[in-house]
Parts: sequence; C-alpha cells; structure tokens
Amino acid sequence: MLQSEALLAHDTRDWRGQWIWTEGPVREIRPGRHTMALFRRTFQAARGERLTVLVSANSRYRLFLNGVSVSIGPCKGDANRRFYETVELGGLLRDGTNVLAAQVVHYAGTEPWTMGVSGPISIWSEWNGGFLLDGALTDAGGRIREELHTGDSWRCFAAEGYANEPSELIQWLGGLERVDGSKLPHGWTQPEFDEAGWPQAVPFAPLRNPYGERVGWALQPRPIPPLYERETAFAGIVRAEGCAIEPLDAMRGPERAPVIVPAAAKIRFELDAGLLTTGYLHAAFSGGAGAEIRLICAECYEPYASDIGEGRIKGVRNMAEGGKLVGDPDVYLAAGTGTPECPEVYEPFWFRTFRYVQVEIAAGNAPIALHGIGYRETGYPLEPTGAFDCSDDELNQIWRMSLNTLRRCMHETYEDCPYYEQLQYTMDTRLQMLYTYHLTTDDRLARRAIEDFHSSQLPSGMLQCRFPSMLAQVIPGFSLYWIDMLDEHYRYFGDIAHVNRYRASMLKLLDWFERYRTPEGIVGMLPYELWTHFDWVESWPFGAPPTQDEGPMTLHSLMYAAGLRKAAGLLDAGGWRDAAGELRARAQSVIEAVNRLCWSAERQLYANCPGTGDFSVHAQIRAVLSGAVNSDAAAELLRRTFADDTLPVASLPQTFASMRALESCGLHELAFKEWDRWRLFLGLELTTLPEMAHGTPRSDCHAWSALPLYEFSATVLGVRPGAPGFARIRIAPRPEGLAWASGTTPTPNGPVKTAWRRDGDVFTLSVDAPPGIPVDIVLPDGTTREAQGGETIRAACRLQLRQA
Repeated sequence: MLQSEALLAHDTRDWRGQWIWTEGPVREIRPGRHTMALFRRTFQAARGERLTVLVSANSRYRLFLNGVSVSIGPCKGDANRRFYETVELGGLLRDGTNVLAAQVVHYAGTEPWTMGVSGPISIWSEWNGGFLLDGALTDAGGRIREELHTGDSWRCFAAEGYANEPSELIQWLGGLERVDGSKLPHGWTQPEFDEAGWPQAVPFAPLRNPYGERVGWALQPRPIPPLYERETAFAGIVRAEGCAIEPLDAMRGPERAPVIVPAAAKIRFELDAGLLTTGYLHAAFSGGAGAEIRLICAECYEPYASDIGEGRIKGVRNMAEGGKLVGDPDVYLAAGTGTPECPEVYEPFWFRTFRYVQVEIAAGNAPIALHGIGYRETGYPLEPTGAFDCSDDELNQIWRMSLNTLRRCMHETYEDCPYYEQLQYTMDTRLQMLYTYHLTTDDRLARRAIEDFHSSQLPSGMLQCRFPSMLAQVIPGFSLYWIDMLDEHYRYFGDIAHVNRYRASMLKLLDWFERYRTPEGIVGMLPYELWTHFDWVESWPFGAPPTQDEGPMTLHSLMYAAGLRKAAGLLDAGGWRDAAGELRARAQSVIEAVNRLCWSAERQLYANCPGTGDFSVHAQIRAVLSGAVNSDAAAELLRRTFADDTLPVASLPQTFASMRALESCGLHELAFKEWDRWRLFLGLELTTLPEMAHGTPRSDCHAWSALPLYEFSATVLGVRPGAPGFARIRIAPRPEGLAWASGTTPTPNGPVKTAWRRDGDVFTLSVDAPPGIPVDIVLPDGTTREAQGGETIRAACRLQLRQA
C-alpha cells in the first residue's frame, strides 16, 4: 500500500451512520451523572448473507448480535482520536429475524475533571453520549439487502436503573456500580424481545461537514486486536456464612443445583480464582425481587487491623484465617424476572481485577435462587513464544509470576496496575514493552503506546507522564523514557520509518529541557506545577530527593544527557547526521557541567543537588549510564555505591537501571544479588509481583516489577539484538549463581533457542538461531566467536567464577 493510500485507509467519507443517543445534544455538564443507553435494530436475514459493521461510541459500548456479545470498545482514545472497531458478523446471522443490540455507557465529566466522580480517568469522554454503527446486510454477490446504519431506524432505551458510585479505594476507575434491575429491560438483546415501547433513537451529529469542522469525533481504526474473553470458573470457595460450603460446591458442579436464599435471609461467601486475574464477573439467579447482591473484588486477604488509609497491612496473601477482603462493592437489586430456564444475570459493565471475590446476597420478601457465578477472563491476546528455565526453581517461579503480572497489566493499553489505576505511564510502559519483546514479536501494543505518548505532547514540547488520561499530569523525567521506547523499538524491530515519524516530537521534547539549562550548563529547577518524581524511595517525599526545593536535581541533567545521546543515535540511523552531532555536543556540555558542579570530592559521589550532602544510588547509576564516568572509574564508583548502606536504595523498577550500569562495568555478581528482593515475595503466597518491596505495597500486581522477563532472557541467556531488527544476534550469557539455564527468545527472523551448563569450571553453550543470521557469541571468560544461524552453534570456555 502506498503511503498516501495508508493515510486514507480510515477515511469515513463513505459512511452513512449518524451519531445517535436517547435525546438530542446535551451540552450542559452533569457532574457525576453517568448514563447507560440501550439500542436495538431488528432486521431479516437469510443463510449465506454477509454483514460487516464499523462501531464506535462515547464513552464505551458492548455490541450484541442475537444475544451474543460480538465486540466491546471503542479502544481507548483521546480528544483527537476516537477509535472504531470492524466486526465481521456474517457467520452469526440466523435465518429470519435478527437483532443488533448495543449497551452504551457515557461517563459524564465535570469541569474541572474530578477524580473519582467524573468517570474512569483513562477513558476519554466528552460532553454527549453517542453510539455509531455503519454497516449494511449484503447478499453473496455484495448487493445491499438492508442498510443498518445508526439513525432514527434504531430503537433506544434510557437505562435509569444504572449509576456509578465513587470509591476512594479505586477512584482512578471512576467508582463502582449500583444497578436497580427492576428499572431495566430483561432479554433485550434477543430477537424476540418486544421493543414496541422503545422510542426512536435521536441522531444528533453527522460524521463530518464539508468545511473541515469537527462535528462528531475524529475516527480512526482500532490499532490493536480485540481483547480476548474466556469463560472461567472459580478455583474454589474459601469460606461461607449463612450457608454451608457444600451447596455452593454443588452449584458449581455438574448437577448445577441452585443455592436457595430464603426470604429475609442473608448469605455471604468468598470465591478464590486461584491467582490474581482480570475479568467480567457474572451472577445468574431466579426469583427474589428486591434482593440485594453485592460483589467485592480483592487482590488478597488482609489482617482485620488493616485499614485502607495509612494503617494498611498486608502479610501472607492467602491467609483467610484472621483476615478480611478489602474493597468496595458493585451492588445489584434483583428484578425478580429470572426463571431457572432463563435466569436474570448481573454483569458489571467494566472488567474487574481480583484474586478473591466476596459475594453477599440479602433476600427481600421473596426467596432468591443463585444458579451460578463465574467470570470471563479478559486481556490483551498475548501469545508468548519466549520461555525460560534454570537450575534455581525459585527464579523459575518468579519468572512465571512475572508473566502473570505482565498479562494482567495488558489490556487496551499497557497499565501500571489493573486493580487501582489502569493507567499507562511512560516509565512503566517503557519497561513493559521490553518485557514483551522477550516474549513475542507482536509489537502492536508497543506501537500504540509510542503513538499515545506522542499524542500527549503539550504545546511546550513536554509529554504527559500518563496517557490516555482525562486529567493531564506531567513528570518531566518520565518524558525521557519515551526516547528509550523509540530507541529500543528500533533495536528490536529495525523500523527506522517508524522512528522518523516521531523525530519532530522527539526534538521538541529535548528542546524543552534545553530551555531550562542554567548559565552553568545543567538543567535547572523546573516549574513547581510539574511533579519532580524519580522513584518511590522510603525517605523521598513524593518520589524525589529531599533537596528538591534547594536547587536543580542532578538526575534531570543526567537523564537529559542520556536522552540526547540515544536521540542522536536515532537521528544518525535516519540520516540526520548534522542534527545528531549537535545533540551529542549538547550531551557532552551537560555532562561536563554535571562533573564540575555535582561531584563531591569529599564523598566521591555525585550529589542529588549541587553543593548539598544529599546522595543516592540513583545519581551514581545515572552518572554511569549517561557517560559522566567511564571505565575503571565507573566500576569503582558502583562498588563504592553498592557497599554504602546509607544511600537510598533503588526500587524494583529502577533496578533495571542498576542492572544496566552494573553490567556495563562487568559487575555481574553484584547484579545477580539484586534478585534476593524478588525471592522474598515467594513466602507471601503472591501470584503476581507487587508495586514495591518495602513496606506494605498498595498494588499486588504492578507490571514494572516483572523485570525477570527481560533480565533472564537478555542477561542470563544473554540474547539481545546485535544490529537493529536482530539483523545480527548477540549472545552473551551470564552464569552467575546458576548451574544451567535454557530458553527461547523470539526475534522478527525466528526464535533463538539457547542452553548453557556449568560442569565444574567448564562452561558449555549451544545456540539454535534463524538461518542466515550472523550470531556474535561472547562467552563468560570474554572469548568471542562469530557464527551463522541455521545449524546448532556450540561453544565452551573455562570459568574463574564461584560455584553455583
């Protein structure tokens, strides 16, 4: 496809659909009034006919055909990008009457946007709810049989029984549901439903006008595949009150015997998913008009003394005895319309994150029968081909926990954590992208992340630190991780055209930092309305050294210099050599100023702020990575740093930077010791990796901690790109602490299978690489060898290392 054709691939000029809602445009702000609307369009079809629809909404929709869920979206966007999904439905059509049905939720924002009240922060929403579908039923020859585009031929229903209530605990998600089933229609997604009482939908905006004015939303095709949904049963029942566990087990067994809650009675039970997961909960019941069903999702059990404020305590995560599940409920009031043959079903509209779910059913004046409760697991369709195994089973367990952590933080974007925020942050995402590259060659979510942060760029040149986001937030240092994303994507996939697309944005970002350089040459103090954050260190208020108000932060200068050098490499690759030279000169100037102003001759360390006695591991790591100190001096600095227990320690995600600095100086044994912090999680019965290693972490599933996915493949097995796009493969395994290791690393040219073993002081390596690809081997003793992929490569050396 020619470039001009690609740019027009999502042109909507031939669309006939109109944006519809249950009423005309509502431009006044309705604080916190989130609304649900239901839409239907019946039509006649015959076997062999075809139907493809293009669908979008403001804010979110779920589309059904004949009662079967066929699409959910739109994919998260922003003010300038409203995505649509393309859905092929021909294979699901029935002979006779069919119905397209859509459930749409509009999150009504406030001005200014208010956390916890205005809706989920990561879901872009604007002034009016809307639903759009473009599609026509055609025969086998492509002739139109019936146009099904949204317009006044669709029927609608304003679902007054739906409301969202704020939750302090998960305020970033905009609250939890309170739904009155008696105010909702039941069976409305089925063709036989009587829609006679439903009014016509109201078209309120066309797709475009001839003057280039935006009258609807700027539509683009969905950039990633649909999320998977897989029906899943809970692993077991932990405990129950008001009923025995046996009937609950029988309900889940082959007989599917319902659990009866008598009138005015209450039961409570807790379900175990077996591991922390994400999914759409659903409960089915009959009878019981007025009964209240409450669903509380939790990551773990916490001691009864635990409080969601400063007094939160977490211990062994599956310790139910003496423990409680902390969370706020989704609440459903039963309509009583369900029968054993056709139960009433409650399913929260948005997916939930849980390892445990507490279910409470309080019957009203009539008994209620619970027929089942389960969930459809959901997430990005990650299909790992990367694998790792080694002689240390604890590290194998940690690798598996890391994989589950990453999976649970991949949906329509990368996410920091699925339970609390579901936000895509630059620092977190840069790491998650690298982790993904060592599992699969599917880079679609990575490409979308790069585009997202490009789209977040402010007129000043600065990037927002999380995006998509209804509430803008800026952490200046985080913006430089976007350049790391570009650099690493180029290294792994070799697509220089992709890099060039963002060249102007990259230069604009770097110029922002250049404007804040002081006459002495370092990056000066930055505006107070921005968040100076580097790492969640126990002794650093709000994530920055305590001297942040006393002067410039050395870390900003070091990170800026490193960003300049990486950007210069990308400009070189794209043929902009003069501009690359200018950036390298800039970087050298910054480094010289840092060495002049920030080095403490007395402590032999870089200070966090020039002229102060404030020091950290972080400043020394960044000094090495930026090239402020090199060779033997760098190695000595790091030995001194990691031997000094008075320095604030880097958190789990910042350990990635520690590892890079240590390996650049050949300090591999110090790097291997870092895994001791991850080993501590095994005794806590976690199934994912938490936000931090110290104190009580808020989140039990935080993707930035899944560092083993990268390190075990790139360092222990030693597989990395030797040239952009793995046009050459570099294999430099490190055997510290292990007797053997093996695994698979995906590359665009095919998988690399690596296995090594230590027998006494003899190290042996075997590699199977894609045919025709040059392979550079670097053995642990420093011996190098060049080989060619296609046949098994074998190499060996003698070691002078401590035994595993």
